[in-house]
Amino acid sequence: MRVVVLGTGMIGNLVVCEIAKSEAVAEVLAVDGLQKNLDQCVSQANNVKVKGKLAQLNEVEGLTDVMREADIAIACLPHSLSFLAVQAAISAKCHLVDLVGSQYVEKERLNGAAQDSNVLIVPGCGVAPGIVNALAARGAELLDEADEVTMICGGLPRHPKPPLWYQVVFRLESVMKLYTRPALAAENGKIIEFPPLSGLEDIHFPEPVGACEAVITDAHSVPHTLKNKVKKIYEKTVRYKGHWTKMGVLAELGFLDEKTLNIDGIMISPQQVTTALLEPKLKSGSIEDTTVLRVIAKGKRDGETATFTWEMVDLYDRERNITSMAKTTAFPAVVVADWMARGKIADQGVLPIEQLITGEKFHGFMTELKKRGITISFNKN
Repeated sequence: MRVVVLGTGMIGNLVVCEIAKSEAVAEVLAVDGLQKNLDQCVSQANNVKVKGKLAQLNEVEGLTDVMREADIAIACLPHSLSFLAVQAAISAKCHLVDLVGSQYVEKERLNGAAQDSNVLIVPGCGVAPGIVNALAARGAELLDEADEVTMICGGLPRHPKPPLWYQVVFRLESVMKLYTRPALAAENGKIIEFPPLSGLEDIHFPEPVGACEAVITDAHSVPHTLKNKVKKIYEKTVRYKGHWTKMGVLAELGFLDEKTLNIDGIMISPQQVTTALLEPKLKSGSIEDTTVLRVIAKGKRDGETATFTWEMVDLYDRERNITSMAKTTAFPAVVVADWMARGKIADQGVLPIEQLITGEKFHGFMTELKKRGITISFNKN
């Protein structure tokens, strides 16, 4: 099997290195628009299977040409290019594992086209969306009546600094959406929408994390796929205490507005100015990070109330020198792509991970994540 990895940033680099270890993969083509990124990726992989290719990834035609050379593609691209990658994969008749879960409705509409092309498209195959989706589906699967599933996740700095107690470990573009976009959830079989920064609550994780806070954020595909299996389902994103409150003040004052203003003849949005000011403050300091996760499924099993809880506190990997966010985002995609290459997944169409990783596949998925250093605890009450 030949695998193409689209984008060789921090996460893309790790995907290239890991998927090249698969015995079912004969060649890995790392693709990026910057030669320096490719050179670093190929050098870091240090594997004869890995080759680099310079290409434009911001148009369907270029993406299609690249994917025609592969059996499976793994997209490690910005949100803005995700839908283009899905379209290109279908045109190229290439299976696609995509880290991005946004625009699910638009992607799901291409389900028939993907089936006609005999390809599988897996959107949102990271940590959140990704691992949390699989856990949510498992919770619904274990319960006879699923009343509520809450997916909680967040990437945190290992050594937080004021004033926001947060640090961006990959694209700031993805983070800004959490403060400005409505959040989709589901209740009683219907899709509902929460305003940005809704549902603020205190939350606590085991040391070294401690006290945090969380707000409701977009649950991507899950409200659509699980709305008829769970009475109430939503996702929350975790930050250290004080972060969401401060960002809420900025939002209330208009600093996060996307509508452009004319300031002395220059058209610019408040969000652009705010992003430019925040980015250096959110990217300074240690690269060590922590990823926390908790999925709680409540309902009835065998006539009695039951609660299933999965939890993870994953730290920066000093042995391999990789961030926790890169590890927990990249490895789910690597596992799924490896299974595709081995013929363990034969599905076609557009299937998010909560529809793909079910039944016995769930146990295998969790085992593969643990082998790669991602440990998730399970508790039943």
